[in-house]
Order: sequence, then structure tokens, then C-alpha cells
Amino acid sequence: MAKGKSVRLKPDPQGKPDPQGKPTPQAGRIDRGPGPRANAGGPPAGRTPDSASAARIDAFCDQLWLRDGLAPASLAAYRRDLVAWSSWLEDRARPLDAADRADVEAWLADQFRAKARATSIMRRLSVLRRFYRLELERGAVREDPTVRVRAPKKPRSLPKNLSEAQVEALLAAPDPATPLGTRDRAMLEMLYATGLRVSELVGLKLGQVSLDAGVVRVLGKGSKERLVPLGDEAIAWLQRYLGGVRPKLAGGTRTDHLFLTARRGPLTRQAFWHLIKRHGTIAGIAGDALSPHVLRHAFATHLLNHGADLRVVQLLLGHADITTTTIYTHVARERLKRLHAQHHPRG
Repeated sequence: MAKGKSVRLKPDPQGKPDPQGKPTPQAGRIDRGPGPRANAGGPPAGRTPDSASAARIDAFCDQLWLRDGLAPASLAAYRRDLVAWSSWLEDRARPLDAADRADVEAWLADQFRAKARATSIMRRLSVLRRFYRLELERGAVREDPTVRVRAPKKPRSLPKNLSEAQVEALLAAPDPATPLGTRDRAMLEMLYATGLRVSELVGLKLGQVSLDAGVVRVLGKGSKERLVPLGDEAIAWLQRYLGGVRPKLAGGTRTDHLFLTARRGPLTRQAFWHLIKRHGTIAGIAGDALSPHVLRHAFATHLLNHGADLRVVQLLLGHADITTTTIYTHVARERLKRLHAQHHPRG
């Protein structure tokens, strides 16, 4: 090799090591053979891309291998998605370098109609973004068609929810004959009565609770303040905790945290999660039915089951957007379906 001359080593199509001993990106090359599993798990690839598109895809995969050292399986997945994209464009007489935002959105929409998973569509959009970003860097395209394309959101799973009977069993699990049992009962009652986030509950200060007014002042996400009613049962247990238990737990220590541990410090979210699991076991509730926010979910769902307005539930939960609250309408709807199937003569 002449001194000072830069020579780019071409990957060996057989996957043999290059002269420096580095494995080559065989998976990054466009396969001209039929390959029965060349497109396994991906969108329909259509025909093999034209030579210009194939060269662009090869160059992109080479770049990923040289710069990021991606594994052959990862390179194959990138190539598969780009071949599918290129073939889709060719069917519409559109070259890779002329694709625009409308093309990208139409391709994604086709995959939605084909019932592709949201996670798969998100991955394919990510591949396109990376491809066009590199194309833009080297001046092969004038603009990135993926810039303003919004990735599909992952479908939200329904929150874990307890029946009213299960909640009653969970609330009754702590032993009120012990100081920590009284504290735990007060916490659980308050959580079910207010629907607070666990972080909001363990962060409460004495000045945020007014038993006379029957409300708690909560500082939620984004430092947004809201007032939430406590309810008679929660007030009764809070009075019992504040009157006879908290002074003992504080042990003369000056602290304004509402709920204290045996070591006189504030309770953490992790400690509360262990508390929920322990009392859930006593109540006979399966572990997979529990979560740190299980009583917040029960609060919202049970309110809706008893006819509460969705916007009222939104305000009580402290959701900035009502679409976040609508997840609980699905839980309530599923419950109604089960009741219908169980009790209707033609269910």
C-alpha cells in the first residue's frame, strides 16, 4: 500500500476476517439469492431493490459495522427493514433519495393495517431515521423525511386492579395492636381514600393534612397542587396514628414528615412496596395482582364503577391530560363485560 493513501477494506462476502482480523458484515450485504428466511419476522420485502438502492443499503450497513461494530444479526435486521422500505418505494416508482414524510407515514400506516406490533413499527421507523441521518450527513439527500414523523406509542397495558373485597382484605391485613400496624393501616386507608401516587404519600408533611377540613394538600407532578378529600375512615385512622403512634416513632426527633419508620426517618417508596407485598400476602392476594400503585388504581376504578365523572377522577388523580385517566374506563368496562357474561342468561 502506498504511504499516505487511504484504502477502504471491502467486507468479504463469505464473512471471512479482514486483514486486521475483524469479522466482516456479511449480514449487511444485499442477498441476491432467494433465501427462504431472508425476511423472517419483518414486513413484506417485495422484490430485491434496484442496484442503486442496494448499494445505498450496503453502504449504510457497512458504516454501522465499521463505526458501531453491530453484530451480524443486528445488521441483518437493519437490512431487512431497509429492503422492505426500498421495495415499497419502488412499487410506487419512488427512489430512496426522493422519499418524503408522506411516504414514511403511508408505509407505517400500511403496517398498522397489516396488524404489525407497535414495537416493530417503532423499530422500523428508528432504522429509517438512522439511515436518512447518515444519508444527510454525507450529502446523499437534501432532507430527512423522518424528522417530523411521530413514532407510534406502545399500547398501554391495563393497570392491575383489585376488587372491592380484595381491597377490604388488604386494608384489614395490618395488625392495629402494634405501632407499625396502626401506621400501615392509616397509610393504606389514606391511599385508597385519596388515590395518591406512592411518591406523594411517602413525601407528605404534617402541614399538608387538615383533619378538621378533611382534606390533604398534594404537590404532584410538575409542582401542581391539588386538594383531595380524605373520607371518614381515613380520618379516623390518621387521628389514631397521629395521636398515639407517631409521637412514639418520632422519639423526640423534630421532623415534619407524616409517616415515619421505626428508625424515625421518612418512609421510602421501596419500603412501601415491601409493605404492600407483605400485607397482600396476609390478605391472600396473589403477588402478580399487586403493584406499588395498586390502591391508586383501585381508587380510580371503584369511583368509576360507582358512577363518578371521568373529569372528577382526573382532578383527584392529578392527571394533566384526561386521556391518561381513560385507561381506567377500560378496566371498568372489562369488569362490566365479566359481570354480563356471568349473570346474563345469554352471556
